[in-house]
Amino acid sequence: MKRREFLKTAAAAPVAGALAPALFSKEAGASEKAADIKVAQATNAAPAADAGSEGPIHKVVDWAKHLVTSDMNGTGPDGKPNGQTATFSGASKAGAKAESASSKMELTEDEQAVLDGKDGPEKAKLMKILVMFGETFGAEKMVDLGGAPHSNLYIGAQYLEPIISLLEECADAGLKSYAPYTVNPRPYDAYNVQNNPTDMQLIYEGYPLQAKLDWVHSRLGAPDLNQRSCACYLKEIGNAPEPGTPVAWCESSAVNYGNSVLGIRTNRYGAGMEMLCALLGKAPAYGLMTDEGRKAVWLIDVKTTEEPDWGALGAAIGRNCVEDIPFVAGVEDYFGGEVTEDNMWKLKKMGSTTAAEGAVGCYHVEGVTPEPKEKGRDMLAEGFQTYVFDDAEQQRIIDTWANLWPEADGDPNAAFIGCPHNTYPEVLTWCKNITDALDAAGQEKTAMPVYMFMPSALRTSFLMNEPELAGKAVAAGMHYTNMCAVSYSGMKGFSDRIRGVTNSSKTRAYSTIRYFPDKKLVDIIVTGKV
Repeated sequence: MKRREFLKTAAAAPVAGALAPALFSKEAGASEKAADIKVAQATNAAPAADAGSEGPIHKVVDWAKHLVTSDMNGTGPDGKPNGQTATFSGASKAGAKAESASSKMELTEDEQAVLDGKDGPEKAKLMKILVMFGETFGAEKMVDLGGAPHSNLYIGAQYLEPIISLLEECADAGLKSYAPYTVNPRPYDAYNVQNNPTDMQLIYEGYPLQAKLDWVHSRLGAPDLNQRSCACYLKEIGNAPEPGTPVAWCESSAVNYGNSVLGIRTNRYGAGMEMLCALLGKAPAYGLMTDEGRKAVWLIDVKTTEEPDWGALGAAIGRNCVEDIPFVAGVEDYFGGEVTEDNMWKLKKMGSTTAAEGAVGCYHVEGVTPEPKEKGRDMLAEGFQTYVFDDAEQQRIIDTWANLWPEADGDPNAAFIGCPHNTYPEVLTWCKNITDALDAAGQEKTAMPVYMFMPSALRTSFLMNEPELAGKAVAAGMHYTNMCAVSYSGMKGFSDRIRGVTNSSKTRAYSTIRYFPDKKLVDIIVTGKV
């Protein structure tokens, strides 16, 4: 799928979409009875071969070779290849090929019993998938999951029918997630934003399976639609497991924030694989779930004379590290040694961009995030490399963000704020800053519609606690929406009719929308001029 095609940003990672449905189907050799593979228990013996196959289960077949690629980090916002290749195993391996496993999985007696069909054929097939998946990435065992999962399987597009059907089969068998789980925001908002004939047509043509997907999530244990958010860790949503908790999360910015700021342990799964883990309560132990896999191999030495542009810093890290883990130093003073609701947006902005312009699933911030606060620079791996981010480097990164509008000299006609979803303080600040700027300019309305992306639960809280400000902002031209900003900007024909501006460096990375710092963006929103 090319970035400029309809729904170019729909699935943020490739793994399960190719692997799971094929393994689950009869055509791929999955037995309707107990899975026909055996995995060595506490030995180094190789697993037995599948019936009718030519080798052991760790041999990855042709259709699974794209496990090591993703359009997230293979193509830039201009549609051109950026030269990056990631394996999502926690360390960059440019050009890596998933041709064979690097380990043999050792299962517990209970896990082996599930694989043998003790809990039914559906769970046996799920376990078979996890074994093959884990061995491909070098896992030697499973871990029990805690907390709550998070899924980014949120788009009811036709090409996702295999994984949706897989989950329907699980739901029909009575399976549920081990805990209620959160889900990414829906890809459209026909009530507050896309209620015009053009967008409505594209929605119903592009998302024919949305109702089916929403229904299967409900059956498997997801809360109601008001709890959907890419920032599931916000207090209004509440999916923030304790540090050290193994979980299965899928969504680049959520995985990034969870591993780094919350200190949870999850790999960066492909859409759907996190659901398979959730239905078993298990995940293969590799990469970011291991102590060694969380060591930083880059020291990012921030030496800007003022507070850095967090989006530019994130872009620099993502491009430089790809998926290697960075240890960021020199920014502790901007947090006072603690992440709070008022300053978390800085790490949300920086981290999400490292995951969008690269494939960073975990980072450490000296004196700020949990692991370096406990272990200091022991989180740096032996032989780490150093990258200096100073004023000149910051400007160099910003200068690479080209104007991709078809009409480069045109005036902006829409503003997008909140990707990942806004925090409550961000919503409060933006509404106040924009309405104050309008008052100062003697204007009642913004020069363009302003879309504020946030969870429905947060919007309700804002409307209740700040009714006067919330109403004034709406009257001025601001729209509160719970959808996904990247999906909206990825719709067919979007760039032909929208000259967007944003403060989200993640949105910029995936679209033709132009990035501006907060203060400049307020001015653009009021004046309608860049």
